[in-house]
Amino acid sequence: MNQLILGDNLEIMRKMESESIDLIYLDPPFFSNRNYEVIWGDKGEVRSFEDRWSGGIDHYIAWLKERVSEMHRLLKPTGSIFLHCDWHANAEIKVYILNKIFGEHNFRGDIIWQRTNAHNDAKRKLAVLTDTIWYYTKTDNFTYYPIYSDHNEISSKFYSYNDNDGMGFYQLTDISSPNPRPNMMYDWLGFPFPQKGWRFQKETMQKLHDEGKIYYPKKHDGSFDFSKRPRLIRYLNEQKGLLLGNIWIDINNVQSQSNERIGYPTQKPEKLLERIILASSNEGDIVFDPFVGGGTTIVVADKLKRNWLGIDQSVQAIKVSEMRLNNQQNLFSADFTVLLHKYDYEKLFNQDPFEFEKWIIERFGGNPHGKKGGDKGTDGKMRDGTPIQVKQSENIGVNVIKNFSVSARQYDKTLFEKNQKQNLPVGYIIAFSFGKGAVQEVARLKNEDNIIIKLVQVDEIVPLAKKPKLSIEIKQLSKDTKGLTEIEFTAIATSDAGIEFFSWDFEYSEEEKKFKASIMLDKEGNQSHKFKPGIHNIAVKAVDNEGLEAIEVVKVKVNGVVEAV
Repeated sequence: MNQLILGDNLEIMRKMESESIDLIYLDPPFFSNRNYEVIWGDKGEVRSFEDRWSGGIDHYIAWLKERVSEMHRLLKPTGSIFLHCDWHANAEIKVYILNKIFGEHNFRGDIIWQRTNAHNDAKRKLAVLTDTIWYYTKTDNFTYYPIYSDHNEISSKFYSYNDNDGMGFYQLTDISSPNPRPNMMYDWLGFPFPQKGWRFQKETMQKLHDEGKIYYPKKHDGSFDFSKRPRLIRYLNEQKGLLLGNIWIDINNVQSQSNERIGYPTQKPEKLLERIILASSNEGDIVFDPFVGGGTTIVVADKLKRNWLGIDQSVQAIKVSEMRLNNQQNLFSADFTVLLHKYDYEKLFNQDPFEFEKWIIERFGGNPHGKKGGDKGTDGKMRDGTPIQVKQSENIGVNVIKNFSVSARQYDKTLFEKNQKQNLPVGYIIAFSFGKGAVQEVARLKNEDNIIIKLVQVDEIVPLAKKPKLSIEIKQLSKDTKGLTEIEFTAIATSDAGIEFFSWDFEYSEEEKKFKASIMLDKEGNQSHKFKPGIHNIAVKAVDNEGLEAIEVVKVKVNGVVEAV
């Protein structure tokens, strides 16, 4: 789990284990039949858009139904699904997809989210201000927790008193019993009991009194006013909020000045996903978003200590989501991986050797030994036990082949001789490339001793590509009256796959070596920023159409003039 995967969600879901997901939230492209639906504009998204619109509403429903059917298979019996859509196809989605797949009896509600307020178009027609989020479960035994509004939504209406001593806002509520209770009919500190008695027993009244939770009416001279009744003090910060139903008007859409805004037009607010995830899952559960988009679902799931899985066909969607996760990661955050169509040659070549061995053996279809140092000169084995050796190197020489032929025999002599007789490989060597001497030695062993050693290059197992080449140019623009100097940065990048976008970190830490994007999505590679006097590290990241990236860091000294350090 905790994976961002670039690819077609249908193909990927078909390979996933049944009943493995606790919660699914999907925000698929709406049936708007408009080109503005293409948001990122990269090849994967355009290809998906063209596939959806090869027909009308029937084709769209068939396209979505095929995917929702897989989601039903993936959900655990206790799981839930929330499907976000708008008015263009919400009725068809409910009737022809969700009712058919999940069953009408598993319909749990239609959340109506008011995402915007009325604008001038409301003067000419009835403006649509809401989206629909269909809520279904797989069975009657599903995870659910009541939903409450935030405190700030109820404070001004109901909690109008403030004691100004740190407890904050409170309200006064009736302390009398709603029904006749003879055992609650007792005087309290001189106050006569209400007609039907008090709401609490004496022990509880005493506890509330000791905690300062009872308000006693007083006269002008400060003495108790026994003609009035005491009331219960309810502090706002001790309440859950107002219990909510399916009409959600208290969550604003992502505004232009919002801190969470990333420039994704249909980005959903984190508060919306937080409410859904908290209502229908537990810590450690698996949250799945098959249309990652701007990454809000996985970012919130990660914050709430859920495991997660996200898929999208857009390189930009995956990489922006990755950066959003990186921006919030700390020492206690769970690790995550990003799976792309191609892998960075240089990154794999310089990866931790033990981690690389384990990773490449698993992708080759073998089982790594799982311990450093190997086992008799081997690092793993195939399912039939045939040994595997990994060399995280290029141009492997003849000595590696000679030594491995001995190691393979020592590893399992019986299996070695069996494979030798049946003209099967006695072992596999995985490396980035092999020299001429290694190839000749493999041929000699086969011809003279019938010992077959299979040489496998890394790019035969996983597709490889070279990351972009990147450089930065700087130019001083101006200095303002506050002593801030504005600098223009221009990123210059090339890649065989083509550059998709740039991201910038204007406070890059040399110690942490972690890129935390200040600007996530820059199509042009040109930015300006103001700096105080001193030395500053600025990092830019270039991402290509394969999702591979390069990072370049420039250190500038600002002191009247700007110079690279």
